[in-house]
Amino acid sequence: MNLKNKQEIVKAYGKNEKDTGSTAVQVAMMSQKISELTEHLKSNKKDFATKRGLLMMVGKRKRLLSYLKSQNLDEYRELIKKLGIRG
Repeated sequence: MNLKNKQEIVKAYGKNEKDTGSTAVQVAMMSQKISELTEHLKSNKKDFATKRGLLMMVGKRKRLLSYLKSQNLDEYRELIKKLGIRG
């Protein structure tokens, strides 16, 4: 993930261009990293360190989503719809 991708994510999900810490932006960035690591693991099946990092990121994203769900249910529903996660 390069700087340009991060800036695009912040513009799309943040309240302003410098809003990098909000829950929605963090979840969106993690989703991007998770998809990149998933592609990496498809071709490198024995990369267990990356697999561990991926599982930790998925867990952190899950915790952030549950926090967002408890704070603002409408924003949570909109975010998972935009990102296409949670079936």
